[in-house]
Amino acid sequence: MKMQLAPIVKTIPFSWVDGPGNRFVIFTQGCNFNCIACHNPQTIPLHSVKACDRDVDSLLEEIRSAMPYISGVTISGGEATLHSDFILELFSKMHDDPELETLTRYIDSNGNATTDVWKKLIQVTDGVMLDLKVLDEEKHIALTEQSNSDVLKSIKYLAENGSLHEVRLLLIPGINDSKEELQATAKWLLGADPEIQVRVNAFRSHGVRSPAKDWQEATKEQVDEYIRSLRAHGIKRVVTNSLAA
Repeated sequence: MKMQLAPIVKTIPFSWVDGPGNRFVIFTQGCNFNCIACHNPQTIPLHSVKACDRDVDSLLEEIRSAMPYISGVTISGGEATLHSDFILELFSKMHDDPELETLTRYIDSNGNATTDVWKKLIQVTDGVMLDLKVLDEEKHIALTEQSNSDVLKSIKYLAENGSLHEVRLLLIPGINDSKEELQATAKWLLGADPEIQVRVNAFRSHGVRSPAKDWQEATKEQVDEYIRSLRAHGIKRVVTNSLAA
């Protein structure tokens, strides 16, 4: 079988913010959204001189060197699912390796993938961390240039198959944080999974493109209010900044 290659922007040997525990993180190049609020817009194009094509075995050696200090591996992006065959080979080889099989395998995704992609990946994945930019489709298109139809389908499918670790909400003051929007979002998410875990991420302007540079950053007080609102509408498990809140 031909070894899969993927354009890799960078790897981080130890991270506490890319899934549960201390994790080895792989960042892929290329994204199928064009988010105004993206903090890493250089990873959006499918090709970049800053990305290097890597094979699975070379990454496995890096992971192996970090083994004493990590609990798992997260593949992120860009959008990781654009490289689904690469993920399949990487996670399958981890599972089959006596030294690496104890590591958990997570995907950080924008959710803009088909059910066929998820059917393939959930066989080798312990959990998916998925972004929901905004529930309203018109606002989603304004923020990302794409519909959120596949995102919502992905949340439902992954929840039904026990593969959804959490949904991440990037809350931007004055853009997607109204009481009505939070209530509608909470109601929809509970319909997908009554025990769903939601992570609240506060918008920060560092690294984003215009016009997002002029958007208001979310304060701690606003984040606390978002969390109270989500809980008041039935979301039991809400986390932020990698800590339970």
